[in-house]
Amino acid sequence: MFQVRAVAASDLEAVVTAAQHLDSVNLPNDRPRLAQMIERSEKAFAGKAEGSKCDLMFVAAEGDNVVGASIIFAQHGSRKAPHIFFDVLEEERYSETLDRHFRHKVLRIGYNYRGLTEIGGLVVLPAYRGHPERIGKLLAYVRFLYIGLHRELFRDEVVSELMPPLEADGTSLLWEALGRNFTGLSYQEADRLSRENKEFIRTLFPQDPIYASLLPEKAQALIGQVGPTTKPVERMLRTVGFTYANRIDPFDGGPHFQAKTDEIGLVKRTKKTVVRQMTGDDGGTDALVAVELPTSPFIRAVRTRVREHADGLDLPPEAAATLEVEAGQAIAYTKTET
Repeated sequence: MFQVRAVAASDLEAVVTAAQHLDSVNLPNDRPRLAQMIERSEKAFAGKAEGSKCDLMFVAAEGDNVVGASIIFAQHGSRKAPHIFFDVLEEERYSETLDRHFRHKVLRIGYNYRGLTEIGGLVVLPAYRGHPERIGKLLAYVRFLYIGLHRELFRDEVVSELMPPLEADGTSLLWEALGRNFTGLSYQEADRLSRENKEFIRTLFPQDPIYASLLPEKAQALIGQVGPTTKPVERMLRTVGFTYANRIDPFDGGPHFQAKTDEIGLVKRTKKTVVRQMTGDDGGTDALVAVELPTSPFIRAVRTRVREHADGLDLPPEAAATLEVEAGQAIAYTKTET
């Protein structure tokens, strides 16, 4: 049975391998950067980080075999490093003289200095995609369970920035048509720089609205589109209550999906209880069950069938063994079925 737990320093090699299959701003294919992220995550799980420094990385593992990762950024956006986006607006124009009507898509840069909670960095090794235990969902859902358990650490809105379609060499056509003209940087150069410093976006990008109709048609078509490998993530987000925010990434046009934190079903359904007994009955409800620990690995979680009672939760023996819990021990869970 696969479990999800907090990342540890010993997971670095596995996380580096996973990042090679994503290489995003949130999970870059950059060993020194990943080592820093893991160290930062360990501090956050230990309660030694706050606000914009509270980044939490989870890994999915079967024993010592790590096969995927996901991340929560408790606060993405601050006064020094705001959350930056393009609002995707619509503007209508009509000429009575010509009797012609146009509907233009307009991009307007925006900034959020108060910050949102962001979920990202979700990746499963190719060999384990489509696994019967649905490892991607396990990694995705554990973030909402953790938010429900520690609501005070997180903002009132959660955002997820999805990867758009990219060229075979990883280039963004939208960046080539737009961003390169204002920065003189390639997509890869801008992507690497933005991981540490986004000042150049604020100072070099136009602050006035940009008419997308001035861009090449192929670039226009990418605005707000979800890449083929990210479609399952979009479906999952919509299922749990996220909607397209009519905002996109200023680099590649990937869409932003957003939800009110307290309206996300998995967050609302998160409860604390105790283990009642172990039972081999396969009935009950599908749920994500977790135990929190004072030291590393800080949290263990599995997806399993459970039976709810007023005085606790019945767990299958395999789930209890994977979580290393006994009857009477404190646990938490969120039902993954409504």
